[in-house]
Amino acid sequence: MSRPKKMLPVLGQEPAGQAAGPTTREEHRYEPPLDGTERTVVRVEGMDCASCAATVEKRVATLPGMRRATVNFAAGRLDAEHEPGLRLEEIERAVREAGYGVGKTEEADGTPFWRTPRALSTAASALLFLVGLSLGLAGAPEAAREGVYLATIVVGGLPIFRAAIASLRARHMDMNVLMGAATIGAVGIGEWAEAASVVVLFAAGNALQVYAIDRTRGAVRSLVRLAPNEVLVKRDGTERVASADEVVVGEIVVVRPGERLAVDGVVVEGSSAVDEAPVTGESVPVEKGPNDAVYSGTLNGSGGLLVRATKRAGDSTLQNIVRLVEDAQAKKAPAEQFVDRFSRVYTPVVVAIAVLLAVVPPLLGASFGEWFYRGLALLIIACPCALVISTPVTVVSGIGAASRRGILVKGGAALEAAGRIRALAFDKTGTLTEGRPVVSRVVALGGGDEAGVVRLAAALERRSEHPLAYAILTAAERYGAGILPQVTGFRSVAGRGAEGEVVGRRYAIGSPRLFAEAGISLDGANGALEEVERAGETPVVLGDEHGPLAVFGLADAVRRDAKATVEALREAGVENLVMLTGDAEAPARRTAEALGIGYRARLLPGDKVEAVHALVAEHGSAGMVGDGVNDAPALAASSVGFAMGAAGTGVALETADVALMQDDLPKLAEAVRLSRAAEGIIKQNILVSVVVKGLFVLLAPFGLVALWLAVLADMGTSIAVTLNGLRLFRAGSSVRRRN
Repeated sequence: MSRPKKMLPVLGQEPAGQAAGPTTREEHRYEPPLDGTERTVVRVEGMDCASCAATVEKRVATLPGMRRATVNFAAGRLDAEHEPGLRLEEIERAVREAGYGVGKTEEADGTPFWRTPRALSTAASALLFLVGLSLGLAGAPEAAREGVYLATIVVGGLPIFRAAIASLRARHMDMNVLMGAATIGAVGIGEWAEAASVVVLFAAGNALQVYAIDRTRGAVRSLVRLAPNEVLVKRDGTERVASADEVVVGEIVVVRPGERLAVDGVVVEGSSAVDEAPVTGESVPVEKGPNDAVYSGTLNGSGGLLVRATKRAGDSTLQNIVRLVEDAQAKKAPAEQFVDRFSRVYTPVVVAIAVLLAVVPPLLGASFGEWFYRGLALLIIACPCALVISTPVTVVSGIGAASRRGILVKGGAALEAAGRIRALAFDKTGTLTEGRPVVSRVVALGGGDEAGVVRLAAALERRSEHPLAYAILTAAERYGAGILPQVTGFRSVAGRGAEGEVVGRRYAIGSPRLFAEAGISLDGANGALEEVERAGETPVVLGDEHGPLAVFGLADAVRRDAKATVEALREAGVENLVMLTGDAEAPARRTAEALGIGYRARLLPGDKVEAVHALVAEHGSAGMVGDGVNDAPALAASSVGFAMGAAGTGVALETADVALMQDDLPKLAEAVRLSRAAEGIIKQNILVSVVVKGLFVLLAPFGLVALWLAVLADMGTSIAVTLNGLRLFRAGSSVRRRN
């Protein structure tokens, strides 16, 4: 099946022959799996409850040659594995016969909600219902009123009855069956206005739910459309337009100002500011130059770039994010699993009570019409839609909101687990610290000048490639050292330091061991060295043949945002924070004391796993923060693992329960707050659904619930829990910490 093409934009103009508007890279047909079957993915429109997904599954599963049919309700996606002879059109026809629509192209995505068939039929039925009410107030003949109400039922109820018939054929009782039965029953006892009100209220509620849920589905799918279908590549010395899917690893892609990138790659020439918000959640464009990584779907700024592709378009970080987010939304949270089990018992029990209520009293001499009406009201209340949808809509919303902020949550279970953690363990290097040494202390001996000794040390280290040398050169910039003096006779001493002549005088810089091996006494620096070692810093000595001139304390600097993140986590309810590191005692203590958290030092990877197990046992739920690769065993041992800086790192994306796409520590606290908010909303939704259902189940047998009121309560509760869940998705939600 062909897909719409997206030509390269010419600086603000739409490509020739292409209308403005969104496009999609999605195809329905995928490569066949190794076992000889084919895999087809179809977008299903109109589902507003998990029971709808079950109806579609059962209908599609009856097709000849169908091996497996799975509907991802959260993503609105049917994933079918079947024999090669089964055509796409047959699968789509089965979906429509189940009472739901099929979304194919950008045309479907671009249709405003109020112009969709569902919205139009709902509006028409509501208008007809108002006409019927007006005729009643005007004293019109009963036949005229009933005719209008019948039209209302037909126009608004056609999708309901079609879906109900499909459910019955699939031997599945969903809300369409219950509402259809209630409508027919009301007509059977002459309650035309009640029957019409059931259809109008149910259709309107369904339409609003579908609109709300599709907002979250559409937001995730919109990520796919960010990457263009065509790119400009350099081949055989010329630039030519090619399909993004044809670009192979190693090819050079030309990215002009204002264009989006189609593939992941590395910049080989040029510099520009690139907006990486779709991938990392970073709101500020990031400066990119040679050897910097760039990602598919990001927006190039004002500079041109030549990018060497490192992944195929279909394997890009953006495509991985979309796939993982949609798969994550399909994974049921523990609360959702509980609700599913409850609803499987609740619905048949209440339906049975409704049948008994409609049949038994009339057999004992009571009024058939009155008790049948009460049974119909209870039948409507038997629909568990609000309860069933209370959790998944919040999970979909929470995962979607997190992905927009550069936080990938791997499913409802991970979302709930992140909201329940009471303890959190951190890796040290690169997580709480910068991962590179900096000069944290300068002690000039013998009354020397700090700026002077830093300048001299930087001159000696300028030709060294050691990480400590870079730290001293950076310190020289901070001290305003200016032009460094020339060094002659430079010699690097492996593992010790370096030496050279400056203005005819020979100096050495390095570890205390360098001076000890040269027979130079460090007695004048003993006090400074002890102070440096007590602080957990690495000592570097500057001196000459007569003795030491200065002592530098170098340490892995604590990240500037680490302290604020620790405080934010404590505010979010995570009180027990501990750092797990393989570093020595002194540097570990220094970092932990600076942040006000606990620590354990000199840990091997196996020791970290044992430490995480101990935290889980002590607190019931504990998380682990690491890089997703080296800390994989500890991440797996925790209740929920957080991987830092996972953008472009396939292992980190697959390993962690929560992947922070950007190396941005404050997003850790944001992920916990978002998860806590999701857990709270899930509890609110379940409580409201159970209370409303329970109240109406108790009132219906006493004739205190009208049909229209039962529908209004059912759909009203469904809409309320849907909108409550969507609060997480709303931009600028209160779960985001404001500076």
